[in-house]
Amino acid sequence: MDEDFYRIRRLPPYVIAEVNGMRAAARARGEDIIDLGMGNPDLPPPPHVIEKLCEVAMKPDAHGYSASKGIPGLRRAQANYYARRFGVEVDPETEVVVTMGSKEGLASLATAITAPGDVVLAPNPSYPIHTFGFIIAGATIRAVPTTPDERYFESLERAMKFTVPRPSVLVVNYPSNPTAETVELPFYERLVAWARENKVWILSDLAYSELYFDGKPTRSILEVPGAKEVAIEFTSLSKTYSMAGWRVGFAVGNRKLIAAMTRVKSYLDYGAFTPVQAAACAALNGPQDIVEQNRQLYHKRRDVLVESFARAGWEIPSPRASMFAWAPLPPALMHLGSLEFSKQLLTHAGVAVAPGVGYGEEGEGFVRIAMVENEQRLRQAARNVRKYLQSMGVNTPSQASV
Repeated sequence: MDEDFYRIRRLPPYVIAEVNGMRAAARARGEDIIDLGMGNPDLPPPPHVIEKLCEVAMKPDAHGYSASKGIPGLRRAQANYYARRFGVEVDPETEVVVTMGSKEGLASLATAITAPGDVVLAPNPSYPIHTFGFIIAGATIRAVPTTPDERYFESLERAMKFTVPRPSVLVVNYPSNPTAETVELPFYERLVAWARENKVWILSDLAYSELYFDGKPTRSILEVPGAKEVAIEFTSLSKTYSMAGWRVGFAVGNRKLIAAMTRVKSYLDYGAFTPVQAAACAALNGPQDIVEQNRQLYHKRRDVLVESFARAGWEIPSPRASMFAWAPLPPALMHLGSLEFSKQLLTHAGVAVAPGVGYGEEGEGFVRIAMVENEQRLRQAARNVRKYLQSMGVNTPSQASV
């Protein structure tokens, strides 16, 4: 009776939670912590979305059970989004299902299509649900690189040749969380051809579809002709409209996968609160200027982060998309490892970041920095980091206006 349950035994300690606990304790002591650890948007949703939520919530008949699959109007709104954004036609009845955020959607699909012992290909480093959703469902994970270069496709070929049983699912996530790497359409074209040849399902997480920079829009795997034969894609309103706590997302694509996921969800939930779904319709169908405004705001934050941290003595590659920077540890402190470095940064600089090892062993040597504080706070974080680096004997620029 004192042994852990089967699925709990398969879950390692959540490394990132250790830093989160330290951050919470520091704030409870009254310390000013600049939180760049969790990807939690600090911006409000558009006013018309909140107004729609309140309007529908005032209706007496809006408080019963909703539709697990999502109300028809919301599924149509998502289909219209794919048509205008990607030029992709999808059937809102058979190729769209509403999820309680993309995280729940991925977990529900894993439950629907995974048998114990199945092999799933997932990137390393990756967002935890990309692996642990399948581990909880009983699968075995075989890691593939995150960087979408020739080595990526070589790893896919090796996996198909030497893995028993042969992998049946591949998870992709671009723009990547945590690495912020992006891909162009030729990558997806090659990937779809590979999946069709090897009879592998592709699960594409496109949660950061609208947070792209430098005028280079993200692409959808469903833009590839024939992709719906093998692929399903997840999107979310969390970052696009700053609606993270509302928990509204979508799965779009292959009808068989959508049907399986819909059936499992029908046993697990009654769908999101109807007023929330109505407000999500308002977000997708209403004015889209907020999307560009958020994109430009994160773009400016990215530039401030990269420039001010460089002047503080920490060179961080400039991300091309997402709300994250994937930062290698300062070379002089690489020996600390990402977890200890993150703890020291929190304790001595008052800056919270996410240790890269929490996203897989290949994330060691990096931290993920979320651009969820305003520009002034980012500059303050850089000043704090500079003082910490100096205290550790790291050479920093002699003149640093951060």
